[in-house]
Amino acid sequence: MKTINYNELFTDAEWAKLASVFAGESLENSELVERFNANDHCRTRDKWQEMYKRSGGNDKIDVDNAWSKVSLWIDNPVSVTKPARIKRFSVYKFAAVILLLISVATFYLIKTDVFSNKIIVSTNADQKNILITLPDGSNIHLNRNTTLTYAKNFGKTQRHVLLNGEAFFEIAADASNPFTIDAGKAIIKVVGTSFNVIVYNETNDVEVFVKTGKVIISEFGNNESLELNQGFVWKSISDETEKTVNDNPNYLSWQTGTLIYNNETLDVVFNDLKRVYDMDITVEDKLILENRWNSSLDNQSRETIIQLICISFDLSYSQNGNKYHLVKK
Repeated sequence: MKTINYNELFTDAEWAKLASVFAGESLENSELVERFNANDHCRTRDKWQEMYKRSGGNDKIDVDNAWSKVSLWIDNPVSVTKPARIKRFSVYKFAAVILLLISVATFYLIKTDVFSNKIIVSTNADQKNILITLPDGSNIHLNRNTTLTYAKNFGKTQRHVLLNGEAFFEIAADASNPFTIDAGKAIIKVVGTSFNVIVYNETNDVEVFVKTGKVIISEFGNNESLELNQGFVWKSISDETEKTVNDNPNYLSWQTGTLIYNNETLDVVFNDLKRVYDMDITVEDKLILENRWNSSLDNQSRETIIQLICISFDLSYSQNGNKYHLVKK
């Protein structure tokens, strides 16, 4: 009998949705639940609901608290020397809680390195354009403050990664084994192409730009998929989505280090410098931001860049780390 790998069947976003549905905190997703039930030979959900009904179904179990206790127990196991005293729960309520804890613990273990060996690569605020080559030959360039997670057996049965932050992907073609990315609110599926993905860590919003080829995007909670072709940008910000043609020549400058400007305002230039060079530039007079820049930057140092700007517009600056404050002379 073939052992089912739950980690390959569901993405992190789908696990979160299942937990929310089973806890009664969100609406049913029939396709997702049916897929879970088809592979859940222990009838976990049925047993949980049965116990809950027997208990009267009046008291809502604190799922978050239960999860935190299980997580703490996994990370810091202790020996129990004598039975705990049960005060507030009936036999069935206690059994229901135990079943929930077992189920949550099982899912937690499946999703961590206990059962599924994973490789996690992270960059900090000072690391940019870090190249990761996967076993299938795909190249991934990581921007600052980015985390990429994938299985140690990547490529043998599946090509799946989890992304938080920003990365540029150059995917090796393999029609029989598509490449999928769990990216915040969306799942991105490709065969062979190059594209950029941003997952905003605080909100899980996602942005995709296709440089070559095309990608298939499935937004979490939406059964429909979208085909994004070369040159287009797709964004899912808050509850709104949009697909537009990319008109920003410096979209991938965080990777190349090259910025090209033709009569662009300093307001736009400073925003780009923040993303590409991690330069946080503020001004004393807002009129400074209206000045126009006609020049290119190609992997110069921060010091050289700020001096070029100051010389060009008769400014001076003060500095604190990567923060620069500009004033008129």
